[in-house]
Amino acid sequence: MRSLRTRLAALLVAAIVGVVLIAAAVTIHILARDPGGRPVTASFSLQAASILRLLAGSAETARSVGLDVGPPPTPAMEALDEMEQGSELVHLGSDVRLVRMAGGEVRLAVLLAGEDWLYLPYFGQPPSPIRLLTAYLGLVVAGAVAVSLYAASRIVGPMQLLQTALERVRPDGTLAPIPERGPAEVKATARALNVLSQRLGHAVESRMRLIAAAGHDLRTPMTRMRLRAEFLPEGERGTWLRDLAELDAIADSAIRLVREEVAPGAREVVALPDLLAHLAADLSEIGLPVRFEPGGVGPLDVTGEPNALRRALGNLAENAARHGGGGEISLDRDAGEALVLIEDRGPGIPPALMDRVFEPFFRVDPARGKPEPAGGPQAGGGAGLGLAIAREIIERHGGTIVLSHREGGGLRQEVRFPLA
Repeated sequence: MRSLRTRLAALLVAAIVGVVLIAAAVTIHILARDPGGRPVTASFSLQAASILRLLAGSAETARSVGLDVGPPPTPAMEALDEMEQGSELVHLGSDVRLVRMAGGEVRLAVLLAGEDWLYLPYFGQPPSPIRLLTAYLGLVVAGAVAVSLYAASRIVGPMQLLQTALERVRPDGTLAPIPERGPAEVKATARALNVLSQRLGHAVESRMRLIAAAGHDLRTPMTRMRLRAEFLPEGERGTWLRDLAELDAIADSAIRLVREEVAPGAREVVALPDLLAHLAADLSEIGLPVRFEPGGVGPLDVTGEPNALRRALGNLAENAARHGGGGEISLDRDAGEALVLIEDRGPGIPPALMDRVFEPFFRVDPARGKPEPAGGPQAGGGAGLGLAIAREIIERHGGTIVLSHREGGGLRQEVRFPLA
């Protein structure tokens, strides 16, 4: 009963059934009474008393006005208890009874003078409408439920469209195209969402072009500055070259981030154990302590871009090695997904900054993580884009990444990919 659609349908059903019940009760009440508001049995007993007073017990008078006069009721006629039919008949006298004729018709039998009996048609209470009313209400409820569900679906259609659209948001923040069909309101909502998605796409594309252009244009003046730094005194030359290397790393990371978002490569089946083993070996060769424990999970394959996956997982492993004193990579299978854990025993990340670590150019400690010399692996590791690039790649492959504090100290990076 928490969804708006269910509540609205229940309200409509209750309203329709309530109106039908009130109408049925009023109808039964009206049918059980005469125009004067008296019960039908009371009205009949008054009419019968008036007829008997006019006849004054004369059978001839009754026959002359066309009333049915006959012999006493026979045992074949089923006698009915007048008290069960209505106490209003009691005052008509002791020689009055209700009998059921051979044809099933109920009549009021009254003894006249002599041995003659007067048989008056008995208009008692109408038959009980409970069974018919129950069947009628069943049809009403079934129809009300169908109509209410349909009406509620039409009313909350735009809201469901919004929920579906939000669930289909792409990693770049844009929406998948929504078919513009249905009622006018749903069409208008779908059209507005499609326009919003286009504008978001243009904004993201413009941002990427700006970042790529800035990173590319920075290289020319940095090259000139690097040449001029060669003519500086020995003490100043090293400081200038380190700063220029950091600027070059930032520009290279920015361009790399743009390439990952706007130029995805071809996808193929990638064996995660082999990829992680080679990744750990390559990082260890350049002095970054990273250890991979394959475990006994057997082959685990995912579908994706090998270079992009290697770059994403390499960024995470390098972060663990540089800032955590060494990285430990493990691989497991969990609920139909490949689970990659990258853990370290470093200082971790302050809880207040945990939600910001994926922001581009954000670094927990700006003074740490200086980049490697030009040409070294992951030269942009200190630019504050490593985690942003990793998350973009992981989400583009349908995966998720979660950072948490490791028990006993350190950082735990949990990455999940759907299996191929």
